[in-house]
Amino acid sequence: MRPLSVRAKLTALYGGLFVVSGVVLLVIVFLLVRDALPMPTEFTERLSGNEVDPSTILPARPWDTVIVNSLAAYRSSTLATLLIQSAAALLITTALAVLLGWLIAYRVLRPLHDITATARRLGAEDLGRRIKLTGPEDELKELADTFDGMLDRLSRSFDSQRRFVANASHELRTPLALQRTLIDVAMLSEDVAPEVRLLGSRLVEANERTERILDGLLVLAPQRPGPVQPGAGAAGSPRGDRRRNANVEVHAVERTVAGDPVLLERLVVNLIDNAVTYNRPDGWVRVEVGDALVVRNTGPRVDPDTVESLFEPFRRGAPDRTGDAGHSGLGLSIVRSVALAHDGSATAEARPDGGLDVTIRLP
Repeated sequence: MRPLSVRAKLTALYGGLFVVSGVVLLVIVFLLVRDALPMPTEFTERLSGNEVDPSTILPARPWDTVIVNSLAAYRSSTLATLLIQSAAALLITTALAVLLGWLIAYRVLRPLHDITATARRLGAEDLGRRIKLTGPEDELKELADTFDGMLDRLSRSFDSQRRFVANASHELRTPLALQRTLIDVAMLSEDVAPEVRLLGSRLVEANERTERILDGLLVLAPQRPGPVQPGAGAAGSPRGDRRRNANVEVHAVERTVAGDPVLLERLVVNLIDNAVTYNRPDGWVRVEVGDALVVRNTGPRVDPDTVESLFEPFRRGAPDRTGDAGHSGLGLSIVRSVALAHDGSATAEARPDGGLDVTIRLP
């Protein structure tokens, strides 16, 4: 059972308090009217003159009984009418009170709805939205201002982290480039021993892998939204094409999404590169662009229980994936990060005959 909303609870509270107050008022009015109406016997005694001379007792007259019965019926009818009409009036005013309580609760909670709507639209890539609530300096205004202040601090923190990642990646490129140059120069010598040449090639591979990790960090640092066609990046040839003999088929319809062109291009390139690299000889790769971007490939069987872990940084599924020195393990992690940065999703499903179906959905 779905719990009641705060608006419904406030309305129920307003209506309940009104009903309790109305019942108490109805009881008080009933008691006052009942006490104000004279008793039939007292009324007949005043008519008989006993009130003037209590020592004189007059014989009962035939019409006294009729008068007493009439007065008792009148008194009972008056009190019953008062009770029924008051209860009807209470029901009508309670309905009006509930309606007014529902409208007042909406007006009171409207700033909270604005805060909730702003929070739902926020993301790591878009921290520029603010509530900027106007009105009296009450508790809701204080809450909205506190929320805006928190967003300011988060925005500064995210900007600082992005600048740090970008600056650190750029700074690390210099020693990596120097190391690679030194290795290449050393390998140019003709009298290099075979074991040293093998060591140099391994160092070059490690250097390239580190550079790809830095490339991934640099890709995730900027966030510049804009219109882009996700199918455009599928026409490029990933570096995996040069290492595996796989056929890439592209079936795309024109579609434009709002996002960062560099990030979305890297998303498509990483998907195709991953599909081509982790493939079997003479396998195939299919890229489908429609309501979603789907990349399918043949390849080794993947345990369905480990598919989700492929989106984690530096994680690979099958043993042959782990032994691949050409990839940094950030490919699918970057893919999901880019999709989430654009309010989308990235999912994968293991194919029964081997390979993966990776689906990217963007708004």
